[in-house]
Amino acid sequence: MHAVPVGVRRSPGYVLWCIGIGLLTGMLSGLFGVGGGTVIVPLLVLLLSFDQRLAAGTSLTAIVPIAVIGVISYAGHGSVAWLPALLLACGAIVGAQIGTWLLPQVSQRILRLCFVAFLAVVIVMLFVVIPSREAIWELTWLTAALLVLLGLATGTVSGLIGVGGGIIVVPVLMLAFGTSDLVAKGTSLLMMIPAAVSGTIGNLRRHNVDLVAAGIIGVSACTTTAFGAWLAVRVDPFAGNVLFAIFLVFIAVQMVIKTFRSR
Repeated sequence: MHAVPVGVRRSPGYVLWCIGIGLLTGMLSGLFGVGGGTVIVPLLVLLLSFDQRLAAGTSLTAIVPIAVIGVISYAGHGSVAWLPALLLACGAIVGAQIGTWLLPQVSQRILRLCFVAFLAVVIVMLFVVIPSREAIWELTWLTAALLVLLGLATGTVSGLIGVGGGIIVVPVLMLAFGTSDLVAKGTSLLMMIPAAVSGTIGNLRRHNVDLVAAGIIGVSACTTTAFGAWLAVRVDPFAGNVLFAIFLVFIAVQMVIKTFRSR
């Protein structure tokens, strides 16, 4: 287990901040089908003085129970595509290794700006394409190959700039594959589990996880993830797109701030 960050004691305040981060992350994960790393990492850095690498490792560990509860919640109303999630995960696991290998060789500033441009296109499309919850997803050899490629691209980007796969997979499944918003979210959460477990094992070997913080955040998040998924089912698809677009704007702003601070 990694030592607690310099200047931070495991005080009642430390525990309360971790609980608060977990409660917020769980609801957003259930509502949008994302792992929550885009919320956990900046909050650990800002509120508990974690360095970026330790925050990312701790976040990845906390995501495992969050994703499991999310999948169970979405599977309860048939909104998980099991085989497509497996295909995405296979690609993502390989892609994460590629991203890690490319990390020291690629400009993070250019990558972040390209990702912000991608998010801008997605945000616009969310107001143009409204997913149908009656849509039937037929898996063919072509779509299977495309899912593996999507997983590969997602894993690579995740390894390069540390974003969760759901930020990419959910909108692409809705906009390019024609899936319903609920199936896209449930499938995205299932895809994250093997990738997060694999990444956690690597981070533990490198002593890059605060297991206490990860445990508190993960357990706290599990209490609100099902509520987020419950909200997702009851929110109109267009309203869901609007909320997701607002969330993506938040992520894009974070990326822009990181880009200019790194200069």
